[in-house]
Amino acid sequence: MDDIQIYEYRRLDLRDSFVIDGFPSVGLVSTITASYIVAALDMELIGVMDSVYFPTVSVIRDGEPHHPVRFYAGDLEGPDGDWTRLVVFLSEFQPPSNLIKLIVNSVLDWAQEQKCACLISPEGLVVEGDISPNQTKSEEESEEDDDDESDDDEEEEPKVQKIVTAPRVSGQVSEKQVYGLSSVQQGRDRLKKSEIPIFPEGLISGIPGVMLNEGKKRSFEVTCLLAEARDNIPDARAAATIIESLKSIIPYFEMDLEPLYTEADLLEAKMKGYQKVTKPGGKRSTPMPSMYG
Repeated sequence: MDDIQIYEYRRLDLRDSFVIDGFPSVGLVSTITASYIVAALDMELIGVMDSVYFPTVSVIRDGEPHHPVRFYAGDLEGPDGDWTRLVVFLSEFQPPSNLIKLIVNSVLDWAQEQKCACLISPEGLVVEGDISPNQTKSEEESEEDDDDESDDDEEEEPKVQKIVTAPRVSGQVSEKQVYGLSSVQQGRDRLKKSEIPIFPEGLISGIPGVMLNEGKKRSFEVTCLLAEARDNIPDARAAATIIESLKSIIPYFEMDLEPLYTEADLLEAKMKGYQKVTKPGGKRSTPMPSMYG
């Protein structure tokens, strides 16, 4: 597409690769998931996505400048010389609604041209009407205050990428549970084989919703993994839960999650101490976890 370009630093054979979407979502679940996988597997930067509509910023890592949207590749080695290639898109900014379809179409066009096996979108799931058993009364009251303020913000500008559960799902999840959705039957069979329950009914907006719809239209496998997450803080525990589920979906996918669970404990311990961060113009954003910059 003319508005969005994908530039490859290195051309690889990506046939049958698994692609993971890392654009920010509820609880920053997708970004945390993508960031941790890239770091844990020491994946190679192979390209960037760019557009005149993207933020005019450079992301600095270890003294080196990077585009705000980039993608990495790495190999997962199996026994007897078998291997699976993995591609991860990673973004530091949440795209406005007018760019979502352009970004999704660009990613899927590229994935299909590369003959990738499927695209996996890890996302946070906001479960309404339920409180985790470990949550204290003071946290409940704090969240109610945040929800009231969040509603005021949403009246000014609808929140992108928010996932809303239907009443039949609301209030049924007390611990973090991963649900799955897929654009094609092959993907649903993959979820069933992995013993990941299908998300029965609800509304999914933003990038994951458009990816699912576009994948169905193209008969290309787009699978969305949903983990219960809080939308007002970075939820590393939800990301870790999704990564656990990826082990049953992606061949030879293994990694140590102890550092991520440790970070999740730190985030939860500091939850009350998070202060509202204000961008220019008064729009609030959520601070990124320390281990991801």
